[in-house]
Amino acid sequence: MTVRTLTCQVESVEDLTPDVFRVMLEGRAEAIAHAPGQYLELAVDDDTWVPFSIACAENGEGRLELHIQHWPERTHSSRLREMLTHRARLSVRLPHGECTLPAQSSAPLLLIGAGTGFAQLKAIAEAALAENPTRALSLWWAVRERRDLYAESLARAWASDHPNVNFHAVVENLDNAPETLSGVTWHAGRIDAVLAAEIQTLDGVEIYLAGSPGMVYACVDTLAPLGLVAEQVHSDVFSYAPRVPFLPLPEADPEAAPLSPGEENERP
Repeated sequence: MTVRTLTCQVESVEDLTPDVFRVMLEGRAEAIAHAPGQYLELAVDDDTWVPFSIACAENGEGRLELHIQHWPERTHSSRLREMLTHRARLSVRLPHGECTLPAQSSAPLLLIGAGTGFAQLKAIAEAALAENPTRALSLWWAVRERRDLYAESLARAWASDHPNVNFHAVVENLDNAPETLSGVTWHAGRIDAVLAAEIQTLDGVEIYLAGSPGMVYACVDTLAPLGLVAEQVHSDVFSYAPRVPFLPLPEADPEAAPLSPGEENERP
């Protein structure tokens, strides 16, 4: 899709937690068309554009949803919050991003996100379930505290309404054991450690990762021993923070005899 610059109406700004707020924008349906998983840029001023994942699948209604983490100590964050609260219209550029869900695919989905990375995964999940309500989908959402699961009720509803959907809430500081619910599993700890303990196979699975470069590559390294191949895993991080090599190099066998000087270049 061609990137377009347009003006959108601010429909609403709603606090979801003390740190995260949801913004609903309105615009012409054909102008804001996008693929599930793409992002837009909001203009803070003439020279500053800030990217945010589009947190809704395309539905033809001319509405866009954003989930924004508010960092009071960051200049752009404070200015953006002020703009969204007091301005009726904003300039946006969209769509951006190649980490998208292709149509007419039936492969099981493994969606892994941290914090507001859930926004991108929400759009992908909505599109996948709208196209095929029986598609297998496993959502892993990692946060520090349970209150950071700002859309917990939505993720739980997906698991409740679709027997093929599983929601894994990964809370780093999980003090109390939450209630048991069908399709919902709670984990305590870091997302990479939890994945290492819980994921057994990646056969036939399409994987989407949403989070910081550190989080994304930690998950890649954790999944690599299960036979992960680059073609089955997708993330915007791979575009703006590429890593070489993409997959971790095999660890040396600690029991193997060390090479003598120059031996690595010798031919048999």
